[in-house]
Amino acid sequence: MKRLLKIGVVVVVLLGVFLLALPTILHKAGVHPEYTGPTVELPGKRALVIATSHAVLAAPGETEGPATGVMASELTHPYYTFLDGGMEVDVASIKGGEIPIDPQTLQFMIISPEDERFLEDSIALAKVKNSIPIADVDVSQYDIVFIAGGWGAAYDLAQSPELAAKVSEAYYGDKAAMIGGICHGVLGLVSARDQDGELLIAGRRMTGVTDKQVKELGIDITPLHPETELRKARAIYESQTAFKDFFATHVTVDDEQRFVTGQNQNSGLEAANRMMLILADREQ
Repeated sequence: MKRLLKIGVVVVVLLGVFLLALPTILHKAGVHPEYTGPTVELPGKRALVIATSHAVLAAPGETEGPATGVMASELTHPYYTFLDGGMEVDVASIKGGEIPIDPQTLQFMIISPEDERFLEDSIALAKVKNSIPIADVDVSQYDIVFIAGGWGAAYDLAQSPELAAKVSEAYYGDKAAMIGGICHGVLGLVSARDQDGELLIAGRRMTGVTDKQVKELGIDITPLHPETELRKARAIYESQTAFKDFFATHVTVDDEQRFVTGQNQNSGLEAANRMMLILADREQ
C-alpha cells in the first residue's frame, strides 16, 4: 500500500511539473513565436482591427454548442503591434458591440503576453466590448485594415456584404490602405470585388489556415475553411507545414504589396509588422 502511495505521489509530481512546463514546451514547438525582425513607428497613422461577432461553435443553422469567437492572440497581436508603433487603433466587428473571445484561446498553456496585457488593459477591453459595427465604419480613415480570425470568423466574415464592400473601399480609397488578415480572418477577403465586379483577390499570393490544420484539430463543422475558400476565389494559395500545422507559420505579401496574410495564430506579429514596414517604405 505504501509503495502504491509513493508511486501515486511521484506520478502527481511529474504531472504537475509537465503542466507547469507545457506553455514553454508549446512555445518552443512553434506556438506564438516572438517577432525579432525590423520594426517601425507610424505616428499619425490609423489602423482598424476587425473581428467576428459569432459566438457558437456548431453546425451551420444550429444555435447551441461550445463557446467560440475570435482567437485572442489573433486580435491582441496586431492590436498591440499597431498601438506600440504609434498608431491609433480602432476595433470593429460584423454586428458591433461585444466581440466574443474564444475562451479556449485564453487557457494557460497557450495564452500569450499580449493576451495577458489585454486582460489588464481597460481601454482595449472597452473597445472590444463596444466594437464598431462594420456597416458604420468609415474605412477611408484607416491606413491599415486587419481582419482577425478564430473559429467564429468562419460563420460571418465571408457572408457579410458590408465587410466585402469595406475591403474594396479600403483597396480603392485615397489612402490605398494596407489590407491584412490572419487564419480564418482571410475569409473576410474572399467576397470583395474589384471595379469590374471580379474577385479582388484572384491571382494574388495569399495564405490562411490550412485544411490540414482544420482536420488535425478535428473542427470541421464550420461552414467555410480558409484554404478551400481562397483557392475557390482563385488566390494563389501558399503555406508552410509542420508535424502538426498548429505549430507552423507563414506570412505572404502579394506582388502589389497591398495584402499581407498570415497562415494561423502564430503569424499575427509578423503579419502586422510587415504591414507597417511596407506602409513606411511606401511613404519614403
